[in-house]
Amino acid sequence: MSVKHLRLPAGPVGDRDLLAALIGHEQFRDDYAGGGVHPDETRHGSYWLSLVTPDVYETVSREKSAHVLREWVDQYGDVPADLAADLEREVFDRVRRADHVFHLTGLGEEAFHDWGGVHDQFHEFVITDRSAGRITLLVATDD
Repeated sequence: MSVKHLRLPAGPVGDRDLLAALIGHEQFRDDYAGGGVHPDETRHGSYWLSLVTPDVYETVSREKSAHVLREWVDQYGDVPADLAADLEREVFDRVRRADHVFHLTGLGEEAFHDWGGVHDQFHEFVITDRSAGRITLLVATDD
């Protein structure tokens, strides 16, 4: 699982503008297939980066996002205690404290890049925590 924290912009920012700023950030330029972040990357996960827009995110409940992430974590059985503690602190506690949770859902196979079907699973959530001044990008994938 990839967890990336970024500072929220100063001042009031609407959800759509916040998602647009995240999509434009260099840390968003990651194919999640082992290559890491590259400033000139044109892929994001399974998709062409140019097709990822604020409109393809939907607001979901903290409970729904935690459920999807928990199923992903537990798909192969129990995880070691130290990893479970890290996931609780870095992922699930953040989800519980989130002001808003957005789920990348509006893209289908037609948005896959040239080798975009390599991920069996790709779950992306954007979590805002205004009291902490942070936006967190959570990506759970089978890379």
